[in-house]
Amino acid sequence: MAETYGYSKKVMQLFKHPHNMGEIKNPDGVGKVGNVLCGDLMWMYIKVGKNKKGQDIIKDAKVKTFGCIAAISTSSVLTDMIKGKTIEKVMKLREDDIVKVLGGLPPVKYHCSVLATEALKEAVYDYYKKNKKFISKDLQAIHKRVKSVRENIEHVH
Repeated sequence: MAETYGYSKKVMQLFKHPHNMGEIKNPDGVGKVGNVLCGDLMWMYIKVGKNKKGQDIIKDAKVKTFGCIAAISTSSVLTDMIKGKTIEKVMKLREDDIVKVLGGLPPVKYHCSVLATEALKEAVYDYYKKNKKFISKDLQAIHKRVKSVRENIEHVH
């Protein structure tokens, strides 16, 4: 496997040519997350539609990522992984799933995959809240933690 600075070829490709960067006009959900220690920030935008079974699916996803190689790559690949999938299915995605698709990450950069999944979960939380849908205790707990971190970042800046 060709690697640069401990990164896989896939990570470097996505860093150099990230997918789905930018914003969605009138998004159905927005997830804003950040990491106080490394300074990475991600804003994920989702557009929700329905599949033939009437289930909520991620029709479109875009991200604005301000951060390192791993942050850009993890958020980019996650948008590819979730498009067309049901919200129920994407909520089961784990950091390890992202890392596996990328062909690995240096251990010190694993937190970027955590940040990407948190951005997705925050976008889904926002969608659920706007549409008065049931929000599980697990998702509420993640939101509370992420909101606290975001408030700390905003307070510093």
